[in-house]
Amino acid sequence: MAAETLTADRAASTFPIPQGGPAGMLTVHWGSYAVAANVEDGDIFEMHYLPDNATVHDGVLRADDLDTGTEVLDGDIGWAANESDAADPDGFLNGGVWLGDAVVGVKPEVMTSLRFNGVLKDGPKTFTAGGGKTMVQVEFNVAANSFTAGDLSVWTYFTNR
Repeated sequence: MAAETLTADRAASTFPIPQGGPAGMLTVHWGSYAVAANVEDGDIFEMHYLPDNATVHDGVLRADDLDTGTEVLDGDIGWAANESDAADPDGFLNGGVWLGDAVVGVKPEVMTSLRFNGVLKDGPKTFTAGGGKTMVQVEFNVAANSFTAGDLSVWTYFTNR
């Protein structure tokens, strides 16, 4: 099978994009997708759009344990190109192998929970004004060893004034 692009409901071109409020007001946009079949290298999950001139401060990916047993599932969080900014498929997170195991005192449930990092380690990431909306996406590099269906969600925290 060939790699494919799958779109969450909140990433549809017709879904309204939060524009934020007064200057400096933190806004969140999110998207979820029910992953029903094993992913493959190159599969992209479009999660949601950010408005023009958005400044990303943080974000998180949460997912069911999509790879049980000996995990090898590898996915990254980044963005697609807009009218001004180049694509960066792992700009927010080069996720490496997703471990779904519970961790006492950190993650008591069996799930994947990954914070944005990537370019944010140097401070917030601002997309170019006039560049248009920007798609936040998850791109997979390695399929699950032992796939289990489940949900995949991404939240992005941003300002845009």
